[in-house]
Amino acid sequence: MDIEVELRCFLTRKRYEELLALLSREGKQVAEEEQETHYLDEQGALRIQKSTTHSKVWYKAGKLHDEQRQEIEVRARRDDFPEFERLFKALGYKTYIKWIRNRKEFEWNGVSVMLDYTKGYGYILELEKKSDESNKDKDLTMLKERLAELGLQPSPKDEFDRKYREYSANWDKLISSE
Repeated sequence: MDIEVELRCFLTRKRYEELLALLSREGKQVAEEEQETHYLDEQGALRIQKSTTHSKVWYKAGKLHDEQRQEIEVRARRDDFPEFERLFKALGYKTYIKWIRNRKEFEWNGVSVMLDYTKGYGYILELEKKSDESNKDKDLTMLKERLAELGLQPSPKDEFDRKYREYSANWDKLISSE
């Protein structure tokens, strides 16, 4: 069973740029892409995404913003995204929230590091490791150590929940006004 173990924190633009420089020196950039993600339910568990390189549909079990969640992901060609939209619309799903993001992904000290700028939402750093049930706690401890090496702490879950509620109430205006 794939478990996504992740830690995230909000960043200022200045801190984002500092971390981008550091990761460019000390890490290996593995991707940069523009992403459009649609949450198809109120909890954000079922999602579809179109990126620069591919499209995907995925499901995240558990609660939004949890540090450890089971994840099931199916990737497809970028051009398949309209078919995902048609399929889920036919099944009765609608887009609850849409995210427009630029993501820079690095491999650094044994973890995946994502630097994101999400339109209307802000700058975020995410550390992630794919794990399994027997290693998820050990991997979470390791991610906390890596985050501390960057001089950061995870943003509190309630801060993410509050920002998420604010964004979800206004996402359509936020992504069109910026």
